[in-house]
Amino acid sequence: MLPQPGPGPSDPGHSDPGHSDPGHSAPGPSDPIPSGTTPTGVTPSARTSAGPIRDVLSGVGYLGRGFGLWITSPRLMLLGAIPALVVGLVYLVGIVVLIVNLDTIVVWATPFASGWAEPLVLSTRVAAALILMIVAALFAVYTFTAVTLVVGDPFYERIWRQVETTLGGAPPEIEQSLLHAIGRGIGDGLRLLIPAIGVGILLLACGFIPLVGPVAVAVFGALFGGWLLVVELTGFAFDARGYSLRDRRRALRSRRAVAIGFGAASYLLFLVPFLAVVAMPSAVAGAAMLSRDTIDGRAVPPSA
Repeated sequence: MLPQPGPGPSDPGHSDPGHSDPGHSAPGPSDPIPSGTTPTGVTPSARTSAGPIRDVLSGVGYLGRGFGLWITSPRLMLLGAIPALVVGLVYLVGIVVLIVNLDTIVVWATPFASGWAEPLVLSTRVAAALILMIVAALFAVYTFTAVTLVVGDPFYERIWRQVETTLGGAPPEIEQSLLHAIGRGIGDGLRLLIPAIGVGILLLACGFIPLVGPVAVAVFGALFGGWLLVVELTGFAFDARGYSLRDRRRALRSRRAVAIGFGAASYLLFLVPFLAVVAMPSAVAGAAMLSRDTIDGRAVPPSA
């Protein structure tokens, strides 16, 4: 839950865009974060009262500000694109293999339609192919993100740390071995993958609902895939402050529309193979900004 409406503009505790907060120093002209990436000064109560459409657009805005780092810190962002390119090429091979064998897979998956009239068989198998591609995209985007974050952990941690340092009040660096960091990332990824498998099976079943099935699967797949992505991408900031995966989910649920707006926008960009390479470091930077604002608005500390 977010805090109740806070103090008014005249109160010293009020967060005002023009007010200099010693805890969150605003970046100067020479800082690498583009304009607009500082804490916005919007109080938690204002976030609560904002409409859901505005919240969703606010979430998309975090991703847009993450893309701004390509202008101010191109070298760092290019380093972040390298792991995404390597992993993306592997996934691209898998996508090509799936497309080449799609007809065989669909015929194997729909044996019940073999004795139907030709127009009905064709429409059923076209729908099955569409549903299979949508569900495959959900798994591909999520696993691409998880694998890329593990492979490129040192690069993405540098991007996150730069955002934190520029915004001010960065958490202290935690000394941990590379193996420990990779193990924790894999563990969190697996805990997120389990519900994704269940939802993927449900989407496959729902996709065969006449007329609305494929559309519903596409929309829900983007929303659920976006939620998985935002939980995964915000791990750096929450982990550094001692938040568990459960705490992270709870915090993001307090700004659900903003989180899904950011995650769904990232999900749609990640569907485009080469655009995903550019979008990956941008999403990490945007997630750092989203995490900061979300954590600042929380009244409950991380669990012990």
